[in-house]
Amino acid sequence: MFKRKDRKPPKATYREVWSKGGWASKLSFFLMGISSFKNGQWVRGIAYLGIQIAFFGWLISQGISALSMLSNLGAIKTKQVVFDKQEGVYITKLPDNSVTILLFGVLAVLLLVGIIFLYVTNLRATKKLYIDNRDGEHIETNMEQLKSLFDSRLHITLMTIPIIGILAFTVLPTLYMISMAFTNYDSKHSIGFSWTGFAAFKNVLSGDLAGTFFPVLGWTLIWAICATATTFFFGVLLAMLIESKGIKFKGVWRTIFVIVYAVPQFVSLLLMAQFLDPQGPLNNILLNWGLIAHPINFIGASANPLVARITVIVVNMWIGIPVSMLVSTAIIQNLPQDQIEAARIDGANAFQVFRSITFPQILFVMAPSLIQQFIGNINNFNVIYLLTGGYPMNNNYVGAGDTDLLVTWLYNLVFGQTQRYNASAVLGILIFILSAVFSLIAYRRTNAFKEG
Repeated sequence: MFKRKDRKPPKATYREVWSKGGWASKLSFFLMGISSFKNGQWVRGIAYLGIQIAFFGWLISQGISALSMLSNLGAIKTKQVVFDKQEGVYITKLPDNSVTILLFGVLAVLLLVGIIFLYVTNLRATKKLYIDNRDGEHIETNMEQLKSLFDSRLHITLMTIPIIGILAFTVLPTLYMISMAFTNYDSKHSIGFSWTGFAAFKNVLSGDLAGTFFPVLGWTLIWAICATATTFFFGVLLAMLIESKGIKFKGVWRTIFVIVYAVPQFVSLLLMAQFLDPQGPLNNILLNWGLIAHPINFIGASANPLVARITVIVVNMWIGIPVSMLVSTAIIQNLPQDQIEAARIDGANAFQVFRSITFPQILFVMAPSLIQQFIGNINNFNVIYLLTGGYPMNNNYVGAGDTDLLVTWLYNLVFGQTQRYNASAVLGILIFILSAVFSLIAYRRTNAFKEG
């Protein structure tokens, strides 16, 4: 006997829906939601058709203008004084606000992409209704669709508001910043500016800013590596020391270091800046003890660049070690003790146990966290800005000091005297590319990813 195989109903193409579907299916290719109306799904039909009408109303009133002006970001770039023949007087024409034009242009593109996405979902819904009608399947009623939004489609309901928020407050500003990198938006062209292609990228990578970009990039990578490695290594050592046998009041010691982490970072950094000041407590102590003859300028405008850079790394250890200590403590407390005891019976000393058992397992668990810390240190604005402010300044740099990272240099280009907004947008893009590439490469090489 042959077993009967369940046949899946044949799928339909959009060409079939158009050729064999009824008038509602055909009309849905032009007016969204008509097929839903025909099949009694009024809620979905009203939503689709209402959005389409609202979109075309906006497109006619504002959208076409916003999209057309996006091509040149405004016709008038500078203030012009022209003679009005009819009035017989001179009229001052202000430049077009390219900032607003660019913003509304990017928003118009997003809305256009959004309506295309909704149009595709409308076609899919139309095809599904055609298939259900063709095969005699049950068609959901309005109540069934509304109930499904709180049951099988609850994820759609819950994600609607977050997605709108992401589009409005993350995607739109990001696209706006990326677009700005292809303009000449700076202090000289603060109102009316134009598209310049990759000119801003050229200025940063091979133009007048290249002499600042590459040294600052090198220091940013050195800082990120040192800041991540020191906090991780000493955090692990501190956790192992506290968890060692014979150490009493372990909870007290952990609490002391956690307090350092619990204090707001800007408070700790501002206090450290006062502590390291030439007239601060540290220099007074060293002078009183006779260890130095003159105050040391650790982080000031006249500080030695090497001393300032070492100082920010050391201060970052004070802030970052407690975090690594907490994570390492949880890992150490859950290590398999049978392996450690077996290694000790075989004659392994404490260092060998740490090198072969403890450290590899801590590194295995913390590898994704270390990648995250590395990326965070590349963008660690607080430590540099609040502690040194980028000092000491470097005369060979444009708007940057010897301790400035790419992110703090970006800030200086926006709010400093130069105000090169297009260059700062380029830096934002390059920082993102650097962080994304490193994250992908490093995470794919971790054992946690390979065994996941």
